[in-house]
Order: sequence, then structure tokens, then C-alpha cells
Amino acid sequence: MDHSSLSTKQSILFSHKFAQLTKALWKSIEKDWQQWIKPYNLNINEHQILWIAFHLEGASISDIAKFGVMHVSTAFNFSKKLEERGLLHFSKNTDDKRNTYIELTEDGDHLLLETLEAYNPDTYSVYNGALPIKELYGKFPEFTELITIVRHIYGEDFMEIFEKSIHTFDEEFTEESGTLTPVKQAKTSH
Repeated sequence: MDHSSLSTKQSILFSHKFAQLTKALWKSIEKDWQQWIKPYNLNINEHQILWIAFHLEGASISDIAKFGVMHVSTAFNFSKKLEERGLLHFSKNTDDKRNTYIELTEDGDHLLLETLEAYNPDTYSVYNGALPIKELYGKFPEFTELITIVRHIYGEDFMEIFEKSIHTFDEEFTEESGTLTPVKQAKTSH
């Protein structure tokens, strides 16, 4: 694409607007997320690692870093802390010893599910902020433009993992009377 026709002023205004809006959203999300997981002695990076490990079932540290949008050393160090708590198991691939893989332990799986069951939509500012859109249009925003921007920044691999995690969550959990339950657990309790 020929960028010569684009204005520096437009670029600055767009970048500044995007930065301010996403920073404001992130600050709200960060506060709400920290409050949500505080009772479980987790921080956001640790919770996100548990979440990614759940969806990817045997994710590499590189996968965790890429999808968690964190440095590889951050992904490794927080994963190590989770392993020390008995929530993750580290392994190496027999064909490629360079990559370290993680999987949730039974305790890790249980803790993640416990956090999901404790989630309260009423305590999430961004969710509450989107409710007027849902009431007006009958659905939440789809983020088509934002997804396109992220796809161009982080690539197709990132979007594939993102879409897989959304699909996995939708397929593996059911909700009854506001309570979230893994589908496999719901089947065994009937």
C-alpha cells in the first residue's frame, strides 16, 4: 500500500485516539480482572496462562507468550510459579527438546474452573458498558474492525488461537441459572 497519501496528522490523531481508548478500557479490565482472581492468589498473567493452557492442551511456552501477549521470559517465569503451586506440569517434546510445554494439572484445571464459576458479570465495567449496545442492537459488539487491526499486527497464528479459544469455551461450557459448568461435568451429573 502506498502510504504517501496518508497524512502524518491523521496518523497521530488515529494512534492517539486508539491509545487513549484502549488504555482506558485496559485500566478498567485490569482492575476488574484483579478483583475477580484475587481470592485465588493469582495475578493476571498467571490466570491467563491457566486459561491458555486449558484451551491449547499442551501449549508451548512460546505459544503462551504469543497468545498471552507477553515476553517469553514472563510466560516461563509465571508458568514456573504455577508449576511450584502444583497447577501446571512442564514437559519436553521427545522430538524437539528446545520447546518446553505446559499442561494443567488436575488442581490447575480445578482452580481455573473455580475462578470461572466465581465470575460475576455485574462486577465487570466493560461488560456493563456494552449492555446498552446489546439492548439497542440485540447483540454485543462483534469487534470486526478491531480484529482486523489485531490480525495485521499479530498475524494469522494469533487469530487462529484466539478463535480456537472462543470456540473451545463455547463448546466446553454450559450455563444453567447463571452458573457456568464444564460440559463434561454437566453430562456426568445428569
